[in-house]
Amino acid sequence: MPVRRVALAVLGLTLAATVVVAQQFGGRSRNRGRDPLPNASYDGRYTFFRARFEPYTGGRDLKWDHDYPRAESHFMKILRELTTIKPRFDGGNIYSFDEPEMYKYPIAYVSEPGFWTLSEAEIVGLRKYLLKGGFLIFDDFADAYEWQNFEARMREVLPNANLVQLDVTHPIFDSFFHIKSLEMQHPYRGVMAEFWGIYEDNDPSKRLIAIINFNNDIGDYMEWSDEGFLPIELSNEAYKLGVNYVVYALTH
Repeated sequence: MPVRRVALAVLGLTLAATVVVAQQFGGRSRNRGRDPLPNASYDGRYTFFRARFEPYTGGRDLKWDHDYPRAESHFMKILRELTTIKPRFDGGNIYSFDEPEMYKYPIAYVSEPGFWTLSEAEIVGLRKYLLKGGFLIFDDFADAYEWQNFEARMREVLPNANLVQLDVTHPIFDSFFHIKSLEMQHPYRGVMAEFWGIYEDNDPSKRLIAIINFNNDIGDYMEWSDEGFLPIELSNEAYKLGVNYVVYALTH
């Protein structure tokens, strides 16, 4: 079990309390379809980093900004309330994988990797990011053809990477919350979630460098957690997973 450098700030919380925090801070404003909000200047605090890319849409309007900025805004406030991490909660930063500023932020969130594209410069930049200790969270994709696109892009970055399906015994699921079950459904498609990872040097004794939420969309659960639109129990699970991912990445 990994050393826990982030302590539980509030003991005896019920799972429903997680959503209550989002309800207290959540708003109904959305930024989808408009220009991204300005990036915050670096000040050493943990800041949500969302990856930007030119989407391969296949005729559908699916892109990297799904759930932005409400998902990260809600999640940062959850992280602040439940842990000793003091994140920025005035939004998140957006970079493509060829921008040098991204190296200041150790965790990157990639939404809709089923429609992900990478330029040659982004391939090189992302490879360097991972070799320098970066961590990737892939989310919001399902179906075989989306997996195929995601895998093809990862092969461009790490040609020899093994994609390994994870079970609940992996330390990432016990890095803050003790997650007892990975039985979770995609919020709309009715398929069971799968959790995959990529290890540094393909060595299971080393750290994960990527967590892959396939057939899942924890960003959507976070975005709508203050609306009562999706089941509270699954919204809680999404927040628990997100907190665990951040704590694991910051301590490995």
